[in-house]
Amino acid sequence: MKIAIVCYPTFGGSGVVATELGIALANRGHEVHFVTYRQPVRLELLNSKIHFHEVHVPEYPLFHYQPYELALSSKLVDTIKLYGIELLHVHYAIPHAYAGYMAKKMLEEENIHIPMITTLHGTDITLVGKHPFYKPAVTFSINQSDVVTSVSESLKQETLELFNIKKDIQVIPNFIDTKKYSSSFTDCQRSLMANDDERIVTHISNFRKVKRIPDVIHIFNRIQKEIPAKLIMVGEGPEKENAEFMCEQLGITDKVLFLGNSNEIDRILCFSDLFLLPSETESFGLAALEAMINRVPVISSNTGGIPEVNKQGITGYLSDVGDVEDMAQNALKILGDDLILEKFKKNAVKAAQKFDILKVLPLYEAVYEKAYSSRLNTSYS
Repeated sequence: MKIAIVCYPTFGGSGVVATELGIALANRGHEVHFVTYRQPVRLELLNSKIHFHEVHVPEYPLFHYQPYELALSSKLVDTIKLYGIELLHVHYAIPHAYAGYMAKKMLEEENIHIPMITTLHGTDITLVGKHPFYKPAVTFSINQSDVVTSVSESLKQETLELFNIKKDIQVIPNFIDTKKYSSSFTDCQRSLMANDDERIVTHISNFRKVKRIPDVIHIFNRIQKEIPAKLIMVGEGPEKENAEFMCEQLGITDKVLFLGNSNEIDRILCFSDLFLLPSETESFGLAALEAMINRVPVISSNTGGIPEVNKQGITGYLSDVGDVEDMAQNALKILGDDLILEKFKKNAVKAAQKFDILKVLPLYEAVYEKAYSSRLNTSYS
């Protein structure tokens, strides 16, 4: 099947999932075309089954904000016609589902019927989508999609509560390629990050307010008061500068490393002992899953889709949002004993294997086949 995928090309979870899905589809023999404004960060190598089409937005002084939706929908029309695309899969409702719908309508004028799958990832619904300025357009775009999927049961329920959705929403969870982690590093170079007697705690995110970065710092501060430890902060975003200032104020600058964005997440997690995810909300918690497949237990908030990934007392612990003290105490339970830590590490990787891409990919392929068959019926009716 020839599939066009629209996603954000950044380090965010939706872009990572969309890219990994496209690569996996190509490995199964599908022809995949990524359509976005920059080559996705996880799309390092192109092959005969993977193509990238850049969306260019001309700069016009007339526009205060350049019309990306128009450029994207036009690019989709051109790409679908030129390459004979059979199915469109858009990730993130804003603006991709809206642009996809416009492309569909333009193509119908030429008697080309293309089914559109919309995958909801989280903040497109919980933060941006429910804003009064965008809510009507988001509701319309979702209802005009041929198939709608959600990355967690929690996000599905929240979508149904926030919007007047007439479409069924199928839950297809996020995933990881466990084969990438089957051969562990023989040398994680742990000594570059910490002393032998220090535990390594890690946080990875886009450093937005929803990630509650100050909580990460406060949790670690409590940990390091009890046991020798280092904190590794991976990512970039608006909360990073404040986090660095907090570390200075608390006198722990020498114990916290800010690494910025990285394409070596697996190497960083290789030498990590614990992962912190105290977010205000998470539609799924992909960062937690990536930690778990690398044998890293998780201390997280009990919100959104996180409990569907991180299991209380098995792969880590869950606490109420903002309960820094409870999270710190749970972290110390795991880090304070080598045998307990090893048990949680084994549990984490075992639980993560349930989300292997080879188990999730067939769910998407089944959705594609159903949507494509419906399109054929529509075309010949």
